[in-house]
Amino acid sequence: MSTAPDVTVVVAVYNTMPYLTECLNSLIGQSIGRKRLEIVAVDDGSTDDSGAELDRFAERYPDTVKVIHQANSGGPAAPSNRALEVATGRYVYFIGSDDYLGEEALERMVKCADKNGSDVVVGKMVGTNGRYVHQALYKESDPDVSLYDSALPFTLANTKLFRRELVEQHKLRFPEHLPVGSDQPFTIEACVRAKKISVVADYTCYYAVKRGDASNITYRADHLARLRCTAEIMDFTADLIEAGPKRDAVLRRHFTWELAKLVQDDFPALDGALRREICTGIAKLADTYFTDGIRDAMDVKRRVRICLARAGAVDELCEAITSEKENGAPPFVVEGDRAYARYPGFRDPRIGLADRCYELVGEAVPGRLAGGTELLASGWEQEDDRMAYTASVKVGVLGDVDGAVLRLMRGAMPKSADKPKARRLKADHQLPAPVGTFTSEPAQDGTGTVLHARVPLEQRTVKLGVRLYVDVAGSTYEIPVRGQGLPMPLARLWGPEGDPYRASAVVNPKGRVVIDTAQLYPPKRALVRRALGGLVRKLKSKAVALRSSGAKKSKSIGSKKPNGSKRK
Repeated sequence: MSTAPDVTVVVAVYNTMPYLTECLNSLIGQSIGRKRLEIVAVDDGSTDDSGAELDRFAERYPDTVKVIHQANSGGPAAPSNRALEVATGRYVYFIGSDDYLGEEALERMVKCADKNGSDVVVGKMVGTNGRYVHQALYKESDPDVSLYDSALPFTLANTKLFRRELVEQHKLRFPEHLPVGSDQPFTIEACVRAKKISVVADYTCYYAVKRGDASNITYRADHLARLRCTAEIMDFTADLIEAGPKRDAVLRRHFTWELAKLVQDDFPALDGALRREICTGIAKLADTYFTDGIRDAMDVKRRVRICLARAGAVDELCEAITSEKENGAPPFVVEGDRAYARYPGFRDPRIGLADRCYELVGEAVPGRLAGGTELLASGWEQEDDRMAYTASVKVGVLGDVDGAVLRLMRGAMPKSADKPKARRLKADHQLPAPVGTFTSEPAQDGTGTVLHARVPLEQRTVKLGVRLYVDVAGSTYEIPVRGQGLPMPLARLWGPEGDPYRASAVVNPKGRVVIDTAQLYPPKRALVRRALGGLVRKLKSKAVALRSSGAKKSKSIGSKKPNGSKRK
C-alpha cells in the first residue's frame, strides 16, 4: 500500500473453521473499502483448515490480507502481539476469528474517532447462538464516556478500535502467560491512558458467536486458572489506579463477574479440596480489594456468596447455592425500613458476617418478591346482597409485614413490570385506602408470610386486577397476583333480586388474576342507549364516507379540461 490504511484489523486464529470464513468475509466486505483497510491474521498453529483458509484469502486479496503462521502459543495473546508488530493502520481493531462484523462497523467507528478525537471507540456488540454480551453500555451513543462512571468496566474485551499511536506510546501488549482474560490488562490500561473514549451504539458493529460446541477459550478455562488470571488482572489494575472510588468502579466488575462465576451452581459438586482452594483465593482478593463501596454496589445474591467464601464458610456457601437453585430466592426478613435476604449464615455467630452482607438493595427486590409470591386459595364470601373476594397469598417476607394488603385495582400495570413481574412504586405514588380485612401469619414451612384478605366487591361493571402491596426497606412494592395453572372459583351471582350482578375470577394472558364484575341484566334504557349509540356511530360513519366520496367526485369533475368544441 502506498499510504497507511485507516485501520488494521488483527485476527488471532486457532482452529476456528468454519466460523473463520464468515469472519473474513465480513472484513473484506466492510463499507470502509479495502484501500483503507489492512487485515493481519496470525495462525497460531491451527490443526484444522484455518491456515489454508487464511492463505486463500491472502492470495485473493494480497493488498489487504497479511497472514503469519506460527507455532501454537496456547492463547490469543501471542498472535495478537505478533500482529501489532506489523500493523500500519492509524487505528487497530481486534476481532475473534469466530465472530464477525456488521458491514458498516469500521467506517462508523473510524468516523467517530476522527470526529471526536477518540483514542478508544467501543462499537455496539451483541451475542449470537446464546452467547451473553453485557448491554448496559450500548443504551445510547456517547462521544465521551468514562471508565469510572459507566458500564465500560463490564465491557473489557479488546474488541474495540484503539488509536495505534496510543498503543505504541505506552507499549501496550497482551500478557502471554495468561490463559484467559489476557485482553483485560491491555483494554484497562488503554482506557486509563485514553484522552477520550467514545461509544457507537446506534449500529450493531460486532456479532460475538458462541460456537456450537462451546469451545471458545473462555468456556474451556478451569476454575483455578480463572481464579489465578483474575487475581493477576486485579493486581495489575490496582497498580494503575490508586485506591478509591475509581479503582472500586473497575474492580467491582471482577467481584460481580469473574469471582462470582466461581461460586455458581456447579460449585457444590466440585471436589472438597478444590472448593476450599477457591474460597481461599477469593478471600485473599476480598481482604485486599472488597471495600464497603464494592460490597454495597453488588446484588445481594453475589454479595452473600463472596462474603461466605471470604469467611471460609464452605458448607453454608454450598447450601446457599443448592437451596436457591432448587427452591428459588430465600425469604426476606423485614425490620423497620431495612430488609435482609435470609441466606444460610445470616446472623450465625459461628460465621460472624455483618447484616450488611445480607441487606437488600432496591433494584433486586421486585423480581425476588414476585418469585416468592404464591396464590394459595381464593373464593367468594356472600352475605345477603353483599359479595366479597377472599384470597390467601403467600409472600416471601418475614418480620414486619403487618402493612401488607390486597387491592383490586383498575387499569393495567406498566410494561416495565412485565419482566420482574412486580414494581417498586415511587415515593409520591398515591394509592387508595385499603378496603376490606387483612390478617397474616407465618407460613408453615417458615419461608414467608401468608396474607388472608377479604375484599368487598362493588355493584358495578368493571375489571379489576388482584394486586399485593407490601413495604420492604422503606419502599412500597406492587405485585400482581398470578393464577396461571391454578383453579379459579366458579362465577357467582349476587345483589338485589331481579337485578343481580355476576362476579368471576379469570386469569389474563399475562397470567394475572382479574376480578370481572358486571350487571347481569342491564336496564332497558341502558340497552336502548347502547343500541342507539351504535346506530348513531354507523350513521355518522356513512355520512363521513358519503361526504368524502362526494368531495372526490366534485374534485374529479372540476379538474376536467373543457373540450375544445367547434363553433357552428
